[in-house]
Amino acid sequence: MSKNYTGSKSPIVTTETYKELPPKSKYVEYPSDDSHQFEDLEKSRETQPFLYDETAPKLSVANAIAQMLATLGVNYAFGVAGGAMASLWGALSNSNIQVLNFRHEAGAAFAAVEAYFASDRPTVVFTTAGPGITNALTGLFAARGEGAKIILLSACTSAPQRGRWAIQETSSHTLPSGGMFTSGALFNYAVTLESAAQLPQIFRKLALALAQPGGFVAHLSIPTGVQTSLVDDIAWPQLDIAYSPIAPNKEAIAKSVELLSAGPFAIWVGFGARAAAEEIRQLAEKTGAPVICSPRAKGIFPEDHPQFVGVSGLGGHASVFTYMQQQPPLRTLVLGTRLGEPTSFWSPAMVPPRGFVHVDIDPEVPGVAYPSAETFSVRADIKTYLQELLQQLPDVVHRPQISSLPHAEREEVALDLDIDYPVRPEVLMAAIQKIIVEGSDAIVMAECGNSFTWSTHYLRFNQANRYRVSTGVGAMGHAVTGVLGAAQAQNRKAVAIVGDGAMLMNNEISTAVKYKIPAIWIVLNDARYNMCHQGMKVLGLKGADATMPVTNFTMIARGMGAEAIAVVRETDIEAALEQAIASTVPFLIDVVIDPDRLAPSGGRNKSLAAQGVKSNQAKNPAKSVSFPSV
Repeated sequence: MSKNYTGSKSPIVTTETYKELPPKSKYVEYPSDDSHQFEDLEKSRETQPFLYDETAPKLSVANAIAQMLATLGVNYAFGVAGGAMASLWGALSNSNIQVLNFRHEAGAAFAAVEAYFASDRPTVVFTTAGPGITNALTGLFAARGEGAKIILLSACTSAPQRGRWAIQETSSHTLPSGGMFTSGALFNYAVTLESAAQLPQIFRKLALALAQPGGFVAHLSIPTGVQTSLVDDIAWPQLDIAYSPIAPNKEAIAKSVELLSAGPFAIWVGFGARAAAEEIRQLAEKTGAPVICSPRAKGIFPEDHPQFVGVSGLGGHASVFTYMQQQPPLRTLVLGTRLGEPTSFWSPAMVPPRGFVHVDIDPEVPGVAYPSAETFSVRADIKTYLQELLQQLPDVVHRPQISSLPHAEREEVALDLDIDYPVRPEVLMAAIQKIIVEGSDAIVMAECGNSFTWSTHYLRFNQANRYRVSTGVGAMGHAVTGVLGAAQAQNRKAVAIVGDGAMLMNNEISTAVKYKIPAIWIVLNDARYNMCHQGMKVLGLKGADATMPVTNFTMIARGMGAEAIAVVRETDIEAALEQAIASTVPFLIDVVIDPDRLAPSGGRNKSLAAQGVKSNQAKNPAKSVSFPSV
């Protein structure tokens, strides 16, 4: 697969792209001043004849950047504007890129992340200087952790004003340069554009990086004064980028065949294998291998398949541990997962007798989660690896008995008119399964916290890319706002299952109303940060308050222009969900749930206990720590 980026005199950036200034305009804008100043037309013709010179450059750096991004495949830009980046904002708004102005930069960044995963196209986050950048950081950390392709466009203070206490000054005087404006843990690539002459090299680096597999988060910081500077036609690099998936070498395939043929093996599927759903199914059915998936990988292998054992990790199923204890495989083939805490809790029970065959495009991933386990590492694109493996792997003699495999438990919770209020979360999930998952094609997202565990545990998906959760950063507000990006990029319904705490922290209902984005929020309203509340109780920790005042989210949503309905009885759930799916506008369902129903978070609590979290109640409360007098 190749992508052509044409070179010098390219149609992507030419002076013909922009109309000449009209001859009878009353006002004309100075193109290279940070502030917008206007002069009478006749006076400007005398004092600034270069504005009407046919040979003078008429393309600003801001417009060149906007066209460059469109050429790189960007369809959407999410952000919050400000004075320091007004010219860049204007250029984006007048380009082929659709610009969506959010209410908070973190929400814009989360939406950009989910728009990328919904469309497989790079997205832009734009911010003004100072707090605009820092507000977006949480969403950008999520982008890096989730493996999204995001380009941050930010404004910074122009060189002559740096160190002089400019409004929202953004420079090394006010923000750390290392990691913020340089490559590092947050940005794969970061650069400050001090001159238009840098643009061809920036274009080249972005194009090459975006064509590679895996995530890529870039930061392009543009001083306010540079945005409006004029440039001639830019000699853009000629790039014909042929993307070749990382293929495994013959030795790696031969060794994999040897190891997987030595005895029964299981398949552990991660989010990185989402493009290889068909090959995974073929391998499983050819070999009879049981399949486990991470929370982010739900649906890549059909959850109703007889060889599907269950979800591992946070919100996962006891059937996974039952299988590993009662019918342990000799080895596990790990595909596209880091096996981090949200996926494995680093449980020794998940390590088979002869360890792992671990396939990933990142060579540093295999062996990190379980450094003591025997691991054969293969660096390869998952789909390409499986295609080669399927050709070479013989019919396996160690075929397990599929009928004896444990399966993810389905706890049926029947409606009971005697306990119709408040809503039990299990009943809510059953209704979501019926109306949303099985009755529509909507993307479903779950917020971190108990929303994550209830949804991951109870919902069942048979298609890849229908379910999204964030397990790396796990920020509150990710699904609440990310749902806009998913719905916008797919141009169809997207549903966010969220907690009341996350909904209060960072919602973009107003943004969804403005752009008529068909987002649906299902709010689990229990007046608590309930994962914290329940976790503290299970761990024996007392004294901390995780409650909050009861909130009427229906009133809030309607006040912002969305449709909304409150659900307090289990018998009303399905009708509310059907109304939301049928609606053509943003829709919120405020569900009052039973706060005392324990969420399936036992694995998380055990993991915290194993890391040293325990009760702080002293055996002898009379004793206290003595501090020196000061």
